[in-house]
Amino acid sequence: MLSKINLAVGTRARSNQAPVAYEMPPEVVREAIVNAVAHRDYTSNGSIQVMLFSDRLEVWNPGTLPPSLTLAQLRQPHGSVPANPLVAEPLYLTKYIERMGTGTRDMIERCRKAGLPEPEFALTDGFVIPLRRKPERAFTAVGGLPTGQVTGQVTGEVTGEVAKLLVDCLGAMPRRALREALQLKGDDNFRRLYLVPALEAGLIAMTIRSGRSDHVSACRSVSPVLPSTAGALGPSHPASKMPRGHFRRG
Repeated sequence: MLSKINLAVGTRARSNQAPVAYEMPPEVVREAIVNAVAHRDYTSNGSIQVMLFSDRLEVWNPGTLPPSLTLAQLRQPHGSVPANPLVAEPLYLTKYIERMGTGTRDMIERCRKAGLPEPEFALTDGFVIPLRRKPERAFTAVGGLPTGQVTGQVTGEVTGEVAKLLVDCLGAMPRRALREALQLKGDDNFRRLYLVPALEAGLIAMTIRSGRSDHVSACRSVSPVLPSTAGALGPSHPASKMPRGHFRRG
């Protein structure tokens, strides 16, 4: 499941190890799934379902709460009442659970620390735990900037393409490497939708390096505004007169 949610890897600017962060704590996802395995109704023909939506991740199981517990009590200290003791025992021995009723409160606390909404426990035709998503958290957690917030000195709004370019552009990069980081195959779209608007907005700058391939990096502000590389938008566009070189971050 973790391969389906946003993951960000930072730089080694502050340590010899690059920081790694998911958009939501992986411990919370794991606890929701383990909870479903431990407490589902095994007499039911239903299966545990882990569903990913644009705004949330839901873990559903064909089970219910024991009579001694309510949804409100899941947010308070409470005892452990395993629905399936024979399943709970090996989960405890392998340290997936603690048998102390702390799982739901641990999920709540981890979401709070991560700046995420608390999990929403609910009883429908089974027991469901919706976990709210915050995709930009992965980038901010490793020291990056969320999409649309390129730098504090950039005012106004930029297109989603330009914002993505500036997020992916870390240090001096060959233009081809940046295009591949954006997962673009065609150079025309790369120039027209990403490179040209970023240059014309003064968000990236280019310096010429004779005999070397183009390199790109984002910058806070650049003057004068530089046009784009030749041929992308036709001879009448200012971008068509741009020489080849590399782009520099300010």
